[in-house]
Amino acid sequence: MVMRLLSPQFLVLWAFIGSTLAVHYRGKVRLGFWRQLSDHSTLMAPYNVLMYIFSRVPNRPILDVEMVPELGMLRDNWLIIREEAQQLFAQGAIKAADKYNDWGFNSFFRTGWKRFYLKWYEEPLPSAVANCPKTVALLNAIPTIRGAMFANLPPGGRLVQHRDPYAGSLRYHLGLQIPTSPGECRIFIDGIAYSWRDGEGLLFDETYLHYAENTTSDDRLILFCDVERPLKTRAMTAVNRWVSRHIINQSATQNEEGERVGLINRIFAYAYQIRLVGKRMKAWNKRIYYAVKYALIGALLAAFLATAFA
Repeated sequence: MVMRLLSPQFLVLWAFIGSTLAVHYRGKVRLGFWRQLSDHSTLMAPYNVLMYIFSRVPNRPILDVEMVPELGMLRDNWLIIREEAQQLFAQGAIKAADKYNDWGFNSFFRTGWKRFYLKWYEEPLPSAVANCPKTVALLNAIPTIRGAMFANLPPGGRLVQHRDPYAGSLRYHLGLQIPTSPGECRIFIDGIAYSWRDGEGLLFDETYLHYAENTTSDDRLILFCDVERPLKTRAMTAVNRWVSRHIINQSATQNEEGERVGLINRIFAYAYQIRLVGKRMKAWNKRIYYAVKYALIGALLAAFLATAFA
C-alpha cells in the first residue's frame, strides 16, 4: 500500500494537492473551496509554486517598481506612449475581441473592458507596429517585457475578482489617462487598494487575487505589461523562458483580421460553444448546473484514482 501511494501517479496527485494548498493559502484574500477546485490556478499550481520558490523578488502582492529598473524607460517616456494610446482610443481601435479568440481576457469584455495588443509573448503585432511605432520601439528595448497592451476600463467598469494563471511573469501598469471626475478608479490586490495616476507605474504579482473598478464618469487608460519574473537560478530562468516561448505564446490573439491566433485561443473558440451550453443550463437551473459540473470533476478524479490503483 505504501509503495502504491509513492507511485508516480500518486506523486503527481500529492504535488497537485500540496501546491494547490500553497496557492490557496498564499494571500489574505482567498477563493471559496469549490471555486478554488475548478479555478485555473489549481491546474497551474505545481509550476507556479516553483516560480514562487525561486523568485528573486519578494512574494508579496505589490512590489517596488525599482526591483525591475529597466521599466523606468517606460515611465520616462509616458507622454509619448499616452499620445499613441489616445490616438488609438479615439479611432475605436482599443476594443473587445471581435470573435471568441481571447481566452485570457474573455470574461472582462462583458463589463466593458477593452484592449489593443502591442505584443503577446512573441514579436509585436503588425497592427501595433503600424499604429504605435514609438511605443513598440520602447517595448522592444526592454527584453524582459513579454507581453503588452493598451487597456481601457470605462466608466462604471468593474473586473471581477480573479488571479492570473501564470506566475512566470509580474504585471506592470503605467497610468496614461486616469479619471479626474468624482468617484474611484482603483485596483485591489490581495485586499490592498491602489489608485492609478498619470505617469506612475505599479508593479504587482497578478497571481494574488485582485479586482478593479472605475466608479467615475471618465475612461481609464493604461499601458499593461507582463514582465518576466526575476528568478534566482539560470536553470529556472531557462525553464521559464521555454514555457513562455512555447506555451504562453499560444495564448496570442489578434487586433485585426489576419494576425496570428495561438493554438490555445483557436481551441477556445470551439470550447466556448460548450461553455455557452453550460451558461444556458446555469440560467435554467443552478442546482443542476453545479451538480453536472462537479460530477464531471469527480469523474475525472475517479478515473485518475482508478488508473493509479490498477
